[in-house]
Amino acid sequence: MSVLSIRDLSAVSDRDGGAPILRGVSLDLAAGEVLGLVGESGAGKSTIAKAVLGMLPRAVRITGGSALFTGRDLLRLSPNDLRQITGSEITLIPQDPMTALNPGRRIESQLTHGLRLKRGMSATAARERGLALLEEVRIREPERVMRSFPHELSGGMRQRVLIAAAFAMDPKLVVADEPTTALDVTVQKQILRLIRAMQAKHGTSVIFVTHDLGVVAQICDRVTLLYGGMVVEAGATAEIMARPQHPYMQALLAAGPRYDRPDRALAPVPESVFEGLRAELAAFDRRGPRHV
Repeated sequence: MSVLSIRDLSAVSDRDGGAPILRGVSLDLAAGEVLGLVGESGAGKSTIAKAVLGMLPRAVRITGGSALFTGRDLLRLSPNDLRQITGSEITLIPQDPMTALNPGRRIESQLTHGLRLKRGMSATAARERGLALLEEVRIREPERVMRSFPHELSGGMRQRVLIAAAFAMDPKLVVADEPTTALDVTVQKQILRLIRAMQAKHGTSVIFVTHDLGVVAQICDRVTLLYGGMVVEAGATAEIMARPQHPYMQALLAAGPRYDRPDRALAPVPESVFEGLRAELAAFDRRGPRHV
């Protein structure tokens, strides 16, 4: 059963004269599954995530499609109904923990706020839950961390706090928006393992937004490759990594480093691949989105 089912989602930027941002995107996310949205900057992956979270900027306008979350169309809910879902049933692990956390509030206040507001927990119960969550994300000295301000923690610890906050409400869906971009490689690997462990323990579905196919290979059950707001290729991660069908995916995999072949030269994506992609985008634009 799908936790999230997106069909023919299209969007334009009114700021850019109605330029397409999403072109007929369709995808499904099953319960307990990790789906990677991958593509270069501007491919549309973060726009899809923001549409699910109800965080699209005013200049972005949905022109067609649906996003069914446990049977409810997120695109047609009232703002109040959407607020009831986001932050509890759907949560976010943002990209930059330093800007996501309020620098003027202690970690305890930020970690327990949602539990008290949306779960009605007492201050004592919320604090106990917060301490348990910090232990769950393998933070040492959780009591000290609860008393700390964000600037007193390392980048990796701040990201662990945000992961704890995302799973605090036992959501059905977590959107991870490039949560390892600001971290060094060693910490990145730890955070990826942690997200996967938390996801498996809680049985949560995850949308993982990234530009890194290596990250997709490590953490995602399935992958959707985007270009210009259009789905280029989608399927099981292992299958696509072993036997990519679209020339763009083939070229991206060929362009990446191979640790088992350190002497192999990196191959840039051929211009002919981009010409083919531009032709696909033009064909979609001539056909037009399916309007609701």
